Amino acid sequence: MTEDSLVNRITDFANRADPYPLYEELRTTPVLHEEEGGPYVLSSYYDIKALLHDPRISSDAANVAASGRDALNDLEETGGLPPSFLRLDPPEHDRLRRIANSGFGPPHRPRRVDNLRGDMAATVTHLIDGFGDARQVDLVDQFAYPFPVTVICRLLGVPREDEPKFRAWVDPLVASLDPDTRQGADEEFLNSLRESRMALGMYLAGLAEQRTKEPQDDLLSDLVRSDGPNGSMTMMEVLSTAVLLLIAGHETTVNLITNGMLTLLRHPDVLRRLREEPGLAVNIVEELLRYEPPVQIVPQRTCIADIEVRGVTIPKGSRIWLMIAAGNRDPERFKNPERFDPDREDIQHLGFGSGIHSCFGAPLARLETQIALTELARRLENPRLVEDPPPYRPNAVLRGPRHLNIAFDDLR
Repeated sequence: MTEDSLVNRITDFANRADPYPLYEELRTTPVLHEEEGGPYVLSSYYDIKALLHDPRISSDAANVAASGRDALNDLEETGGLPPSFLRLDPPEHDRLRRIANSGFGPPHRPRRVDNLRGDMAATVTHLIDGFGDARQVDLVDQFAYPFPVTVICRLLGVPREDEPKFRAWVDPLVASLDPDTRQGADEEFLNSLRESRMALGMYLAGLAEQRTKEPQDDLLSDLVRSDGPNGSMTMMEVLSTAVLLLIAGHETTVNLITNGMLTLLRHPDVLRRLREEPGLAVNIVEELLRYEPPVQIVPQRTCIADIEVRGVTIPKGSRIWLMIAAGNRDPERFKNPERFDPDREDIQHLGFGSGIHSCFGAPLARLETQIALTELARRLENPRLVEDPPPYRPNAVLRGPRHLNIAFDDLR
């Protein structure tokens, strides 16, 4: 691809702070294919939604790998674990996802996520109290990053005393999600990554083995004891599912919270409303998922048959990028799409995907972000950005600030 190609500009870190003008340009060619062997890039809301439900689009890691590699299609290593159901197609995907869902929510555990509400609120209070007398904080390092790890630990059943070492293993794994980090990694980082994967895998395996003998009221116990109409998971499948929830769920929530606070600080009228109307948090989070989605692009998809979209034939075996963030601001679907409007009546966004691969942890991420943003709005007196735009992570897929420095006058 030429340096000034639209795909290259979208993935170029120089445009990470504001990719939306590029997405607007992209929508003028809803099915973009810039070079032989390159990905087909789709940016219309309706096309993306249709393909997310199309059985001719494969998420299987083997099919994706066979279609070749590009700037975004670089599958992360799994540390010897089998692919999670996120990287599988039916029927195996459906079997594993049904088993996982039986421990995560309705109908078997309808209140599992909601029952974490008290722990979430206590964790948020503790983190904000930890700002102490400082009048400037990095919201990522001091709040948005540690909060989801604590919640995931509670959900899985990680004992509180083990949380510090658990977080130490997670840090390099989350860092490795950035393609630039993996490609430019030195031997010290790669060794740390391997050691973290092994340590985390061994720890989770030991905890899962313990839960088979002494089950508790946690997700890991449900996964190892699953034996319903969909069968049961092998131990390796249990570990793969736990790591999926830990890594994918964590990074998504960090970006949602951080993008959310950044957006509120850029819209102080909405921030004031949230302080006065805590119930507005539900609408705010849904509009954030449309306006600044934490997952901007779904690149790991492959055609397993020829597909025609808007008169363009996408050949079997082709790679597809589904530009979620472009579809979420498609004027064919949303009125005034560039406006952040929590009063929007119809926010059927693509922020958590759609179809069989819609985000497994969406209920958890929603509740975490509602609680986090409500408390930040309530407790920070006169919050303001220290720099705008903030420094961003390299990742074009999981887009969010690496740091978000906020100044404030006092803590309520």
